[in-house]
Amino acid sequence: MNKPNQKIALHTETTGTGADLVLLHGWGMNGGVWEALAEALSRHYRVTTIELPGHGHSPYADNLHSLQDWADACLAAAPEQATWIGWSLGGLISTQAALCKPQRVNKLVLVTSTPRFIQADDWPHAVVRGTLSGFADTLRSDPQKTLERFLALQVRGSTEAKSTLRQLRQNLHQRPAPNPAALDQGLHLLRESDLRHQLSQLQCPNLWLLGGRDTLTPASVADDICQLLPTAEILLLPDAGHAPFLSHRAESISALHTFLETPDE
Repeated sequence: MNKPNQKIALHTETTGTGADLVLLHGWGMNGGVWEALAEALSRHYRVTTIELPGHGHSPYADNLHSLQDWADACLAAAPEQATWIGWSLGGLISTQAALCKPQRVNKLVLVTSTPRFIQADDWPHAVVRGTLSGFADTLRSDPQKTLERFLALQVRGSTEAKSTLRQLRQNLHQRPAPNPAALDQGLHLLRESDLRHQLSQLQCPNLWLLGGRDTLTPASVADDICQLLPTAEILLLPDAGHAPFLSHRAESISALHTFLETPDE
């Protein structure tokens, strides 16, 4: 049994030379999903891919209860200073890392992420609570089926849905299956985390890369983000779903290079 103060060393992979970049994947996935993007970025940067707790080759500890716990685990595995690129849940964790350790995060890229994933009366541009609660209900009885349903939801609406789903499945099955307890806790973080009130405290340049056909992080959340964070830079890929770096790789890489090469003000 894990001790309350137990710390874990997350699995990382580093390639390339130059300024440091950190890549954090989304719920249920692993570092393999970044393979093509990491290869492209490593021509100009030193890229560190971190696998979230209990995902891929990373171990899991039962004392990782909060978004801060997950952010701390990722910070412990990350370079001392870097630009963080987080997809979906990875974006939520990256945002938390930038809020609690602003000296560690030079720039922030949030790929189809949001400060709150679940709808509220004052936050309509998000997924309904029942969608993620349904995943939680089936997760314990059939983790594999739950992951497959989630993959399908991520590509729904994208003009490149079939090829993107094929890539996600391939990436998922190339590495160890995620820990069920980590999946359960990750869903809890997606359902319960709310960083809206802290968002204005972000000190670093930030880019929000959204998909116009995304059913999990609706593109209509862009205006809400800009109201909370006037410094936010938004880029919308109209035909992309929840994984634009896979379905629209060239456009995503171009946007990243432009943002990364822009001098800090």
